[in-house]
Amino acid sequence: MPFTLYVDSLFTSPYALSAFVALTEKRLPFAMQTVDLEAGQQKLGAYRDRALTARVPALVEDGGPSPFVLTESTAITEYLEESFPAPEYLALYPQDRRQRAQARQVQAWLRSDMVQLRVERDTETVFFGKACQPLSEAGQAAADKLLHAADRLVQGLNLFGEWSIADVDLTVMLNRLILNGDEVPQKLKDYAAGQWQRPSIQQWLARHQPG
Repeated sequence: MPFTLYVDSLFTSPYALSAFVALTEKRLPFAMQTVDLEAGQQKLGAYRDRALTARVPALVEDGGPSPFVLTESTAITEYLEESFPAPEYLALYPQDRRQRAQARQVQAWLRSDMVQLRVERDTETVFFGKACQPLSEAGQAAADKLLHAADRLVQGLNLFGEWSIADVDLTVMLNRLILNGDEVPQKLKDYAAGQWQRPSIQQWLARHQPG
C-alpha cells in the first residue's frame, strides 16, 4: 500500500479521523499504524524523528529514495486533494473557490478556537461515552459561540451543497455537545446525525466496537 496513516491507539483524535475519512473517501489504499499517546510514544525518537510535529495523524507516502511524511490533518487533506483531484477522485473540498475558502476557514476555526469546550467535552466523551460534568461558564460560552456559527453555516444536509471534509470536522465538534446531552437546536442535531451515518465515519466508529 502506498500510504500509511498513523493514528492514536484509542481512535479518539478528531484530526486522525479527518485524515482517515479523507483517504477512505478518495478510495486510496492505506495501512494504519497506531501511536500510544498516553504512553508518550509520539515523543520517542522512532516516531518523533519521522513525524515533524510529533503528533497524530501522520501520513507516510512510500516511493522514491525516501518516504514522504506529512503531519497536521488539514495539510494532509489538502495534499490528498491536490494529488488526487476530482473528478477521478471524490472531492474533499468545494469546487467553488469561495466555498473552498470557507471550508478551510471552518477547519482552521474548529482547530484553534473554543479550547474550553474541547477540554470539558473531550472526544473520549464522544466515542466512549465517558462521564462529564456540566459545562462551566467558559465552556458554555464556547458552546454558544459554536452553536451560533453552526446555525448560520448549516442550511441543508451538507455545509456547501455537496459533502466536504469540513462537514466531518464540524460534526465532531457538535457531537461533543449532542452526545453528552447538552442543549443543541434540532436542526443541528439532525445535521450531525446524518453526517455521523456516512460510511467512512462508520468505518472509524466500528473500531470502537468489541471484537
